[in-house]
Amino acid sequence: MMKSYEILVRPILTEKMLKQQETHRKYAFRVHKNANKLVIKQAIQTRFDVTVEDVHVLNVKGKSKQMNTRRGITRGKRSDWKKAIVTLREGDSINFIEGA
Repeated sequence: MMKSYEILVRPILTEKMLKQQETHRKYAFRVHKNANKLVIKQAIQTRFDVTVEDVHVLNVKGKSKQMNTRRGITRGKRSDWKKAIVTLREGDSINFIEGA
């Protein structure tokens, strides 16, 4: 079984998600590709000591990239990854900037 620090890769802190945190108590995390909703919920509840009401999971496809070099065009692809958006109970919140 994976530990909570293996399941949660990192939080997603964009302007859109910061607005969602303030208005709808929703937080986004980049999670391990094999994690499911139940495991994600347990990991967040144990790591941050909050109550999770709802979990939405989406698979994000990696972008295709190409770069012109002296040897010609080099093509590549970024990795696919999984995103989890969790909704917390009223009154709960997660502070990501505690250690700073």
